[in-house]
Amino acid sequence: MDKYLLDILACPICKGRLVYHQAENELWCHADRLAFPVRDDIPVMLEEQTRELSLDEVEQSRSKNKI
Repeated sequence: MDKYLLDILACPICKGRLVYHQAENELWCHADRLAFPVRDDIPVMLEEQTRELSLDEVEQSRSKNKI
């Protein structure tokens, strides 16, 4: 994921910060507990294409990324 693109992207729902998770190839919004897929290096920022994050995923990510 291009760092510049990641810096300017925001969650389309809450306008909050997104965190790229390379292993899952997803952009995560911790505030909304949603994961947006990245396909062929293109973020899919459609709410109907998201998956809901579990509380465990959010907590692990926050502790790992110190958010």
